[in-house]
Amino acid sequence: MFGGQDGLRRIMSQENIKPRNVGETLIRFGHYFKPYWLMLALAVLLIVIATWAQVVGPELIGQAVDCYLSQPTAAVLGAENLDSNSARNCWYETDMSSLSSQQKLAGLGGLIGWIVGLYILGSILTGATFYVMSWVGQHVLRAMREDVFQHLHRLSLGYYAENEVGDLMSRITNDSETIGQAFNFALLNVFSGVLLIGWIAYNMLVKNVPYALVSLTVAPLMIGATLWFSDQARKAFRRTRAEMGSINAELQESISAVREVQAFNRAEENIENFRQTNAANRDANIRAVVFTSALSPTLEALGYLALALVAGVGGWVLLAGETLFGSALSLGVVITFLTYVQRFNHPIQQISMLWANVQNAVAGGERIFDLLDEVPQVQDQADAPPMPPIRGRVELINVSAAYKPDEPVLKNVNLTVEPGQTIAIVGPTGAGKTTIINLLPRFYDVTGGAVLIDGIDVRDVSAASLRQQIGVVLQDTFLFSDTVMENIRFGRPSASDEEVMAAAKLARADEFIERLPAGYQTVLGERGSGLSQGQRQLLAIARTALANPRILILDEATSSVDTRTERLIQTALDELLHGRTSFVIAHRLSTIRNADQVLVLNQGEIVERGTHAELLARQGFYYDLYMSQFRQQEDGVASNGRQPHLAPVSASSGG
Repeated sequence: MFGGQDGLRRIMSQENIKPRNVGETLIRFGHYFKPYWLMLALAVLLIVIATWAQVVGPELIGQAVDCYLSQPTAAVLGAENLDSNSARNCWYETDMSSLSSQQKLAGLGGLIGWIVGLYILGSILTGATFYVMSWVGQHVLRAMREDVFQHLHRLSLGYYAENEVGDLMSRITNDSETIGQAFNFALLNVFSGVLLIGWIAYNMLVKNVPYALVSLTVAPLMIGATLWFSDQARKAFRRTRAEMGSINAELQESISAVREVQAFNRAEENIENFRQTNAANRDANIRAVVFTSALSPTLEALGYLALALVAGVGGWVLLAGETLFGSALSLGVVITFLTYVQRFNHPIQQISMLWANVQNAVAGGERIFDLLDEVPQVQDQADAPPMPPIRGRVELINVSAAYKPDEPVLKNVNLTVEPGQTIAIVGPTGAGKTTIINLLPRFYDVTGGAVLIDGIDVRDVSAASLRQQIGVVLQDTFLFSDTVMENIRFGRPSASDEEVMAAAKLARADEFIERLPAGYQTVLGERGSGLSQGQRQLLAIARTALANPRILILDEATSSVDTRTERLIQTALDELLHGRTSFVIAHRLSTIRNADQVLVLNQGEIVERGTHAELLARQGFYYDLYMSQFRQQEDGVASNGRQPHLAPVSASSGG
């Protein structure tokens, strides 16, 4: 719960070190859109038609002025070109002077009908385009979330030891939601805006090049302002994404550890930490808003400047009866260009506002693709075969292991275990006990030496087939928010209800299950809330028994249960261990006494090995450990009926 700031610094350092390639990110987005190219083509077609309707509208308005509401004068057009220009600029009549007032009124009404129809058509097509893009965007977003979720399950445990769960959740929720908003709305408007700008510029140049150049004088300033402000906004939004990940991490840790927070009266410290993280998120968002909000008035001012140029130059030409660099103007042309400039400015402003959303989505996409690019530390070899049915012989040959470079946890460990043997592992906190049991199912890879099962290096077979034959019962049992039946069936999804109940009976869990409100169909709370520690442990044993593994890894967890539940767990474990190769991080003297071999670890090395009696007789490290941690408790066994404990095992990965 105190790792939020460290996590944020780590995220931001990655943001500063890794180069950001917007083009590469967009190309990777393109791979997700590729299966829906037909729908995208339809969206593009709809956008083109809708944009055409918007471009034709101003042209028809200009024709309405020149052809029906006014007549160009010879001073403006030149007497020799008056009739030809009138004919060319009007939408279907060839001789406007021969028409009566009623005919002109009828022609004007028809032209207005066309203009209204074009706007209605454009609105309908725009709505249809939004639907198509939303459909495509949601399908792409679904595929992206599934890829992230699958990749999270492929990543090694070491990745989760270094990265906060809340930040990973933020990438699936907040970042993907930002991408979805861009796909559904912003990206579409940006594309249509760019198309509209290009089309309007082309029409203006075709209609009157000198006047078009005057009208577009301010455009480079508007584009430059857009690029600069959007670049600053993108950097700011990337920071907000990282800050939001930190907030999620802080929330996840605080909520998960609420019991510990209340028990140690650390609520005020947690609130203060969250206040600082939340303030950092606020500052990052304010910085992003500063750039996005400053862009709109900047572009609006430049837009008014462009309108002033068009109106001023056009008005001067008309009133003075001059030409613009030899090019004649009419009132309709001036009105058309004023409308074009307004429409030209609008998509630039729209793009500037929505481009921040697109940049935000690109920043979110970068974070998601960064996660997808994480290479699992533990990977199967190409075409790795499945692990054959395990008999249970285990060998560790000169095994070394480390979680961080130059910080070895295990050093040249050698061990041979025959099928069916039980190995008890003891030692002080941080000696490497947990590391040994993590190497067997290949949660981590060795940095030196090899781990062999039945003579096969665990790195030469697929990890999934290996782990299917290894059962793990840990101290901290994780139960899902599902029924008791499904929590046990998690060990073997194909198991029938009868097999599940048989496993529960073997684990001595059937008695308390039948007392639950709905028996096996009782839905458990988060992490099995509502059950005692002992009951959760019995369900974990039942889950492992259902999987019927050939190798068992146990971290005995009976220190926090009552005497009766402890006996039930011990009986269940004895039955589960029978006939299987087992590795037990031993907390209790009974486990050590019954073990075929006891490994004594200290500082990453096996300093002693043998049976309990043999190790006591040597009066070495194990003897000192036993005398300091067992002897005082052993005297109380007869009086309280409980087994004494070894030193507690560290929860760290080096334990």
